[in-house]
Amino acid sequence: MSLYTPKEGWRKESKSVSLPEVFSSISVPQKAGFWKKLLSFSGPGLLIAVGYMDPGNWATDITGGSRFGYMLLSVILISNLFAVFLQHLSIKLGVVAERDLAQACRNHYRPSINFILWILCELAIAACDLAEVIGSALALNMLFGIPVTWGVLITTIDVLIILFFQYKGFRYIEGVVSALIFTILLCFGFEIIRSKPEIFPLLKGLIPDVKIIRDPGALYTAIGILGATVMPHNLYLHSSIVQTRNYPRNFEGKKMAITYATIDSTLALSLAFFINASILIVSAATFHTSGHTDMADIEEAHKMLSPLLGSGLAGTLFAVALLASGQNSTLTGTLAGQIVMEGFVNIRLKPWIRRLITRLIAIIPAMVVAILYGEKKMGDLLILSQVILSMQLGFAVVPLVIFTNDPKKMGKFSNGFLLKIAAWMIALIIIALNIFLLCEVF
Repeated sequence: MSLYTPKEGWRKESKSVSLPEVFSSISVPQKAGFWKKLLSFSGPGLLIAVGYMDPGNWATDITGGSRFGYMLLSVILISNLFAVFLQHLSIKLGVVAERDLAQACRNHYRPSINFILWILCELAIAACDLAEVIGSALALNMLFGIPVTWGVLITTIDVLIILFFQYKGFRYIEGVVSALIFTILLCFGFEIIRSKPEIFPLLKGLIPDVKIIRDPGALYTAIGILGATVMPHNLYLHSSIVQTRNYPRNFEGKKMAITYATIDSTLALSLAFFINASILIVSAATFHTSGHTDMADIEEAHKMLSPLLGSGLAGTLFAVALLASGQNSTLTGTLAGQIVMEGFVNIRLKPWIRRLITRLIAIIPAMVVAILYGEKKMGDLLILSQVILSMQLGFAVVPLVIFTNDPKKMGKFSNGFLLKIAAWMIALIIIALNIFLLCEVF
């Protein structure tokens, strides 16, 4: 039992640890220096960063860059800062309370409320998986000419890939995710060099512009970027996988774990910011400057990249990055699904059964749309998946803020006065913007 886990604030005791098969499985050298300790905590941040660069982000970033140039870079930056803050709160909850966010909800709310939160979260995970299915299917079509319908079916192979790496160990999963993220980085590094963006307009785009609020189209796209950036299932995921490290479960040990895990998360999310910003920058430098300001489709963007940049490799690397992004989302979606099901309703399924159920939920609507309407409507389905994610976001953020603000639950680690204000401001901004987005969509 932990030497420092506040208990009086919880209605129920936590009877099981999160992800028991990998809980406290990665050693942390206690007498090592800063860099060795940071290395031992590195990994979970990259798994979290995946959710901030999944295929669902691509459509909004491409639209934003082609229509408004570099103006919406500031929105990506602000969204990323929100993400860094919320993931820090998620780390605190997991380390201090020794519960993931799903377990914390189960130990705090009534069963009826937990059931609703669980269903909403499962819908969000299915929506995220839907975006991964569509992204991977489109990438396979771009690279090999495989029809999207068949591409959707091929994504079922992900189940076997995930199982293989899960049985190998948690460090293997982190290694695969790292390799795929750096593949995306290399691809977009090439795209940026070829697109030759203008430096001063680019830097100006990082400063918030009042035009974003005055222009309804820019505001709508900006809210879409925010909704696609902050992922609800990441808050459940991070509060769990941070506990895979074997740090001392006492006050000093938990303080150390929060510090190093936050550094890991912040560095990883900086990579996610670079990738999201790169998509928008390439779109602005390639499409906006050439007069193609109505680019809103991933496939159309892929077709236009090579002729506009004068390199056949540009389109290929764009598709490779999209495929890597989709596969990364598969890895984290699997873990998030397991955490949510075990945490909310204490149901344990074999990983392959859990993965198959989630993937079938995603494949069915993708197949129906591909067969009935063809590839053109897949983009609309991708946008719908982001709307569903937006609807769930508030239901994850608000409990996280409530729990980490509570001294009875968090002890001396509860949020201070300024952190409480910042947490509620971010939560209210996210909720208000997502409500506005949903009203505009429907």
